[in-house]
Amino acid sequence: MSFVRPELVEAAHRLREVIAGTALAGFGAWTAAQGGWFLTPLGFVLLAVGLGWALTSWRRLRFQQDGEAPGIVRVTEAQIAYFGPRVGGFVGLPDLAEIRLLTLRGRRIWKLKQGDGLVLHIPVEADGAAALFDAFAVLPGIDMAAIVAALGSDVPPSDSRVVALAGVDRLLWTRTGAGIVAV
Repeated sequence: MSFVRPELVEAAHRLREVIAGTALAGFGAWTAAQGGWFLTPLGFVLLAVGLGWALTSWRRLRFQQDGEAPGIVRVTEAQIAYFGPRVGGFVGLPDLAEIRLLTLRGRRIWKLKQGDGLVLHIPVEADGAAALFDAFAVLPGIDMAAIVAALGSDVPPSDSRVVALAGVDRLLWTRTGAGIVAV
């Protein structure tokens, strides 16, 4: 018999990394407040690491979308694979040229385009799609805060035949420069 509500346990489990980062930052602030030549710099380092960990964990938590979509996403050794019921494919991170977020019929889809023009569509709610956060984070010049903000904004679903692409197709990242950059 548990005296803690199941919803609270589930929320704490979901927020465990944010809580741990915040606890580390609090411990770092307490250590820095003790003073001294050793404890003050150590405390500030722990505070910075804890705040960075909590911020990254919060963004990763906001990146994960609730819901279910068909297919499985796997990220292995700089390669994104999507295995869907009808379509699927692979894209290597060094070959990735642009990332777009589409909204079609109320469903959000990642559109990953390679330099040679091949496109891979991945539903945002697909199983394992949360691993895309870490895969996207290593791309040169990417703004993860903008990607998380784009996922958090509400775009009206388009069920009409004529679609205003500016509302449903957002360019979030594009590779600059020439050639393939090793990741």
